[in-house]
Amino acid sequence: MGAASIRAFTIFVYIFMFAPIMVVVLLSFNSAQFGSFPIEGFSLRWFEELANNAAIVRALKTSLVLAILSSTISTTMGILASLALVRYDFPGKSWINTLLVAPVLIPETVLGVGLLLFMLWLSQPRSFPILLLGHILISLPYVVLVVQARLIGVKRVYEEAAMSLGASRMQTFFTITFPLLLPAVIAGALFAFTISFDNITATVFWRPPGTETVPTQIYGMLRNSISPEINALGTVMIIITVGIPLVAGGVARYFARSQG
Repeated sequence: MGAASIRAFTIFVYIFMFAPIMVVVLLSFNSAQFGSFPIEGFSLRWFEELANNAAIVRALKTSLVLAILSSTISTTMGILASLALVRYDFPGKSWINTLLVAPVLIPETVLGVGLLLFMLWLSQPRSFPILLLGHILISLPYVVLVVQARLIGVKRVYEEAAMSLGASRMQTFFTITFPLLLPAVIAGALFAFTISFDNITATVFWRPPGTETVPTQIYGMLRNSISPEINALGTVMIIITVGIPLVAGGVARYFARSQG
């Protein structure tokens, strides 16, 4: 297969992957009641109806609160776990490291059912804290992997020099280690936010009755009927879930260049 064929095949794959996304975005601005081509006219009508839909606004608030809390807790735990695993040796270190990153390798459906059965065994009903715990379980491995990769490249001599000049371990962390880890911390936090905000597979098993996130709200709307509001909501989801990782990568590169 020649270079031209490989290039054409690659372009075809990208078109196949992103064409459905572009269709959703285009139809969200269609003024017609039913999504069809050609588009009858440009309109923000469905975004306005989306903003006036109480159920969707409530689901968006739930997703934002859940994503912010889970990313904050996951980032904090990920930093501490990475420091322990990279900077110190202790019994069972490899097992703990494997345990922390294992959720990445396990299908979310298995995780969802497993945690649900475990909560039922403990006679714990589904609740928002259980949903938050599940999202932390899913997003924590990504933070650990990103921060660990950055921490391995941070030479320990910087920290040793600070402590030799009289700085405590806490002062050394906040003045030396944390600024050097900042690109990875920001990237890990934003990735954790995106993973939590966009999750549906496990959320279906963990959410309490009456609580909806944006992905589960979209799923529920699709089961009843295909409304143009779904296209508008899908566009909002695309902007958030695609934009945040791009921002994370840009911020990480900026801090990496400024520190270099």
